[in-house]
Amino acid sequence: MRDEILKHIQDPRQLEKLFRTNKSQFKREFDTLYPGLEGNTLADFWNERLNYETDEINWGSRKELLFVFFASVAAGLVAKLPAIFNIPEDIFYPRNIGFIIFPVLTAYFAWKNNLSTGKIASIAAATLISLVFINFLPGNEKSDTLILSCVHLVLFLWSIMGFAFTGEVNNDEKRLGYLKFNGDLVVMTTLIVIAGGIMTGVTIGLFSLIGFNIEKFYFENIVVFGLPAAPIFGTYLTQTNPQLVGKVSPVIARIFSPLVLVMLVIYLVAMIYSGKDPYNDRDFLLIFNGLLIGVMAIIFFSIAETSKATKGQAEIWVLSLLSLVTVIVNGIALSAILFRISEWGITPNRAAVLGGNALILINLLLVTVQLFKVLSKKANLSGVGKTISLYLPIYMFWTMVVVFLFPLIFGFK
Repeated sequence: MRDEILKHIQDPRQLEKLFRTNKSQFKREFDTLYPGLEGNTLADFWNERLNYETDEINWGSRKELLFVFFASVAAGLVAKLPAIFNIPEDIFYPRNIGFIIFPVLTAYFAWKNNLSTGKIASIAAATLISLVFINFLPGNEKSDTLILSCVHLVLFLWSIMGFAFTGEVNNDEKRLGYLKFNGDLVVMTTLIVIAGGIMTGVTIGLFSLIGFNIEKFYFENIVVFGLPAAPIFGTYLTQTNPQLVGKVSPVIARIFSPLVLVMLVIYLVAMIYSGKDPYNDRDFLLIFNGLLIGVMAIIFFSIAETSKATKGQAEIWVLSLLSLVTVIVNGIALSAILFRISEWGITPNRAAVLGGNALILINLLLVTVQLFKVLSKKANLSGVGKTISLYLPIYMFWTMVVVFLFPLIFGFK
């Protein structure tokens, strides 16, 4: 769409047609192009139109609402399959939890972005292959390779959705936009779930007052459809009304970045005095890695939210120091994994964590270097975002290795 906007930048009728074809994509592309078009009368008009703030909620077209409704029903039916076909839940959900949400959201973005038949076929093939593979993968439900495949399959499906969102293989700006979308979606979905939880409590309470015990029915037939519907409806709202969380997400990022930095420094000091270490305590190492992934996500989300903005030195210093401390945490975790491998040998879990941590460490080092270049005026913040977006396909490749090759390499153990 970017090329089409540039082509018709002097044609108001064609721009209107492009806008009505896909409003959210048009806005994303136009906002990217506008700095180079500023001064053009028509471009200035569209900039004012697209960025005019209103308190009204845009409910989109009838087709979009119908799509969201049927997508929510489809996701709920997938979640209900164990009850419908008497499938053991401990077998179905670990293998198929990702297929409840991601395929319908992927279909939504493929539809909104008018992807070509070839791209849609590639997305469908990748989803179908992963569905068949994970459900025919041998091994008991406690198999390490099976558990690793199930966990990384969710990330693989998330990557497929990212391709549908961007519509292109090589577009750094859209990849960063995908990260921003995920941050906005977390905020919006959390609000929807909180509202749904309040409604659930009130509904069950009201019915109990008149002698009806509806908990079992409500959770099995309403909540099972409502939970998958929350991120679907949240996606729809963030795409049709970006102003709803457009200002909330950056504020959250700005508040939590310094708080997480302080917490992480205190945690490292406390770890030294506690006597706990990730070298000999497996559970502690798992929690340590969970902390690492969470902090890394906050860093990437903060940069995705602010890469286009002009940031003060204080905020850039916070992100730089947070990245540096996270590199130290990653280094400790990576050394602990290497120590455990040297002492007790390689296992599927250790190999997966080793590979994941090594990739994260390299990525964090690149981001940290870029951030300190920003501080020294040798680069701008958009370069940091580009460093993150360029690395995303590498994570996707690693998830494919763990999902599809680890079971074969380690003999389905």
